[in-house]
Amino acid sequence: MGRAIRRAVRFLRRPKVFDAALVIVISMPGVLGLVFMIERGETGEAPRLAHYLVGAVLLLARRRRPVLTAALVTTLDVAGHALRLITVADVPAVIALYSVGRHTAGRVTALTSLAAYAAYALAGEIFQPGRGNWVGYLFFVATTVGVGQLVRLRAELDERGRREAADAAVREERRRIARELHDIVAHHITVITALVGGARATLPAEQEVTRDALKSAEQTAREAMTEMRRLLDVLRADDVLRDGELLGAAGTGPDAATGVGAERLPALVEEARSAGLSTSLTVTGTPVALPAPVDLAVYRIVQEALTNTRKHAAGARAGVRLAYEPEAVEVEVVDDGRATGSGAPGFGLGGMAERVALCGGRLTTGPHPGGGFRVHARIPLETL
Repeated sequence: MGRAIRRAVRFLRRPKVFDAALVIVISMPGVLGLVFMIERGETGEAPRLAHYLVGAVLLLARRRRPVLTAALVTTLDVAGHALRLITVADVPAVIALYSVGRHTAGRVTALTSLAAYAAYALAGEIFQPGRGNWVGYLFFVATTVGVGQLVRLRAELDERGRREAADAAVREERRRIARELHDIVAHHITVITALVGGARATLPAEQEVTRDALKSAEQTAREAMTEMRRLLDVLRADDVLRDGELLGAAGTGPDAATGVGAERLPALVEEARSAGLSTSLTVTGTPVALPAPVDLAVYRIVQEALTNTRKHAAGARAGVRLAYEPEAVEVEVVDDGRATGSGAPGFGLGGMAERVALCGGRLTTGPHPGGGFRVHARIPLETL
């Protein structure tokens, strides 16, 4: 039942579906009134109800064509004033003018509001003189359009905040990934330097050409190490901590990447259980040693997915699946929860996508068909 309700809510949030439902709801009184009148043989109020229903139907275009919708509804109301069908603006007019403020901006909003106010005020003054229509309609138009403008501005600010936060999270994740990859490469360069130096030291004295080549290789490796450490120092100096943890990380410090990988997933799952998240781990295929970037990516994907589940789907259960294949590794985290977190979701997803893309893989995220949320990554092994 809960999943059906969530699916219904998501369906009703679609703009076209919401507008159609809105028209149906506000049209219901007029339709029922017409039905009762026809049954009783009373048709005196039929023109007024028909006027109301026509205005409601026009609202189907309020989101795509807000100015046109407001113009048609206003014209319909002016005609209603002339025919003595209405004395004040009806519900369709309120929604149409609100839509102008909600879905337009700047000069378009001002001109449309001014035209609507002039039309209503003139119609009231001509057909209902002496009732203070100028002041009343000024308040009516200013209030409805103003509320729409406030809602639009708030939505834009929220969207801008989410976009900036997501961009910051992606940038931070890129810096952290760069540090991890450089740490790995630096380790291998160190090993290479040591091996080359050892080989050079064991060469006979007469092999000068080989000795010089190995010395040049050793020097090049040391220079590469020096440059890499400089770059790594710059990246670490640029780290920004927020609330004690990096954005995109799951409660870890900037240097916590070293030593984590697929082998530590059981410990990570156990940590999630200790934190109150019911979590299971399934491993299929024959475990193999993964390339270091892939190993880190697998761990971070599971870490971030479980953190998101704890934050945004309290009380949910999560399942982690790690599949070793001959040419790829797959990791999947599925929960059955209902999003309850108050924060904007999805900041860590950008970091996941960056990490998987650097490994040549593909990440898919979104609602799971059976309910909850699914994070799935497939990373090829032959490209590394």
